[in-house]
Amino acid sequence: MEYALNERKSSRRENAENLHSILGEAMNRDHTEQDLFQSGLGCTLASPFEDMLAVKKQWHKLGGVEGYHLVQSFAPGEATPELAHQIGLELAQRLLGGEFQTVVSTHLNTRCVHNHIVWNSVSLTDGRKYRSNERSYYTQVRRISDELCRKYSLSLIQPGRTGQPGRSYAQWQAEREGKPTWKTPLQRDVDEAIDRSLTWRQFVREMEGRGYTFRFDRKYPTLTPPGRQRPVRLKTLGWQYTPEGIRRRILAPKRTPAGKNRRYRCHGTLPQPLRGLRALYYSYLYKMGAFPRKPRKISYAVRQDIRNLDKRIEQMEFVFRNHIEDRGQLREMQSQAEQQIQELAAQRKKLYRTNPGCPEAKAITEEIAKLRKSVRLCKAVEEHSLQMEERLRESRPREEGKPKVIRKERSI
Repeated sequence: MEYALNERKSSRRENAENLHSILGEAMNRDHTEQDLFQSGLGCTLASPFEDMLAVKKQWHKLGGVEGYHLVQSFAPGEATPELAHQIGLELAQRLLGGEFQTVVSTHLNTRCVHNHIVWNSVSLTDGRKYRSNERSYYTQVRRISDELCRKYSLSLIQPGRTGQPGRSYAQWQAEREGKPTWKTPLQRDVDEAIDRSLTWRQFVREMEGRGYTFRFDRKYPTLTPPGRQRPVRLKTLGWQYTPEGIRRRILAPKRTPAGKNRRYRCHGTLPQPLRGLRALYYSYLYKMGAFPRKPRKISYAVRQDIRNLDKRIEQMEFVFRNHIEDRGQLREMQSQAEQQIQELAAQRKKLYRTNPGCPEAKAITEEIAKLRKSVRLCKAVEEHSLQMEERLRESRPREEGKPKVIRKERSI
């Protein structure tokens, strides 16, 4: 089975036209052959676009992403049109929970029977917008579709075929004979960095920590190994080592093979003991798996926040850099920054009147930008720290209910 998920993002008018054209293509009778293979969930087949547009108007959400289009394709001769359509309906129900208007249309115009699933970006029930990214593709769309294919004994995409880098014959021959190629150490370092990373930013930092440097400001991004001057094009290492391939591998769910538990050493020192907000952020990011030493299992309550990992890391750095331990200190810092912004803005206003474009005014603008960033971080830390405390409380009952296991770790 193969999948494709396309988001249509453009201006309001273009979005509306795109959603309308996608629905028209999905419901093309020349492709479906029979009315039996079209279904509308929460909307009529006679006017699905108008029904979806009415919901957008009801919730005053006519901008942004207007809809989503998923193509679900089956191996030739493996699924009947009836079965393919049933799987498409079940996928839509499980993925969207009946909250988003959906059209499911099964096409028979190619060798592979395939479903077009198009749904509104705005919820029928509460007006919230559907959010999609590459991680949700793996954790929701693909996972549910794979479960349905197993249920009906259909074939799946094999991770060994699509999740592993391609190899040339020379490289395959060298590996077969136990001889590493010049690519082997580079690929190994990239693989290990991906395993230790949850975001692209973490991956780059991990590689830079190993002495590598990247160049992305060119047609073919390059990687320069430590101790070498000549860069290597990422694409020469295999398509799984291009920036796009690396991003996909970072976002794909990771499984630790049995017997591969490792011991990591953290370099540097932390203030002991940690208290207040610093202790909260350290504990939370540890449970998210953001540090080299990982928890045995990342709880679901904390894992839901993984898409905000970069923000949480930035907030933690801000809290530690400014030695903030409680929300009282946070509010005091925010108040001081806001007062400084007012004073600097008044100074800049005077300069604009007497000497516009002077270096002093530019310096004040840069300082105001830094202070505004501090204010934003103060507000974000105060708001999100409360959410983090709640997520940690949700994760504790499950952890406390499990017996303690003493595990012997292997040094590397």
